Amino acid sequence: MLAAVLWDLDGTLVDSEQLHWEAWRETMAAEGVPITWEQFKATFGQRNDSFVPLWLGAGATPERVARVGDAKEACYRRLVRERGLTPAPGAREWVRKLQSKGWRQAIASSAPRENVIVMLEALGLSDAFQTIVAAEDVTEGKPNPQVFLLAAERLGVPPHRCIVVEDAPAGIEAARRAGMRSIFVRGAGTPADLAVNSLTELSEDAFDRLLRA
Repeated sequence: MLAAVLWDLDGTLVDSEQLHWEAWRETMAAEGVPITWEQFKATFGQRNDSFVPLWLGAGATPERVARVGDAKEACYRRLVRERGLTPAPGAREWVRKLQSKGWRQAIASSAPRENVIVMLEALGLSDAFQTIVAAEDVTEGKPNPQVFLLAAERLGVPPHRCIVVEDAPAGIEAARRAGMRSIFVRGAGTPADLAVNSLTELSEDAFDRLLRA
């Protein structure tokens, strides 16, 4: 029977935090609204429209929020193209291993589709995923399960045959609500089915064992 792995991207397959921070810092400074590292960290991985209005305050018209978000993402893509990306430890190896074993794979991300495409090209993994579900494809962000349920539907795999790999508690909660197994890649502290500090810690049969659990 078919099985699938639904991958988060930022923080899971690649440590992109520094480039996102630089892009937000540059974009918000241009708006005359400097932000702190703490503000950035508190929102990393969320949809832009969920926190940019808070940063802009009274000047947060829908048009300005959209413009600021677009400017930040364009800045981020420029940084990726200029500097490249390094996959998280074990990420490329696991994606290729699952691909060779016939697992279906999807990116299920809160990032804009154009970002996902640029990032996968930088990682050399564009051919490994049968579908991408990005910010434009859903109306609710994680912990709403919409992103994972849509990815499963597009892959033609029932939720109970899907395993989500995430680095954020909101993503693990979204997997639970979707009725999917989950792997948390930042250690303990969230009710995932399996928690590791790095993908390199996963046993050779980790994904198969999760489906059998």
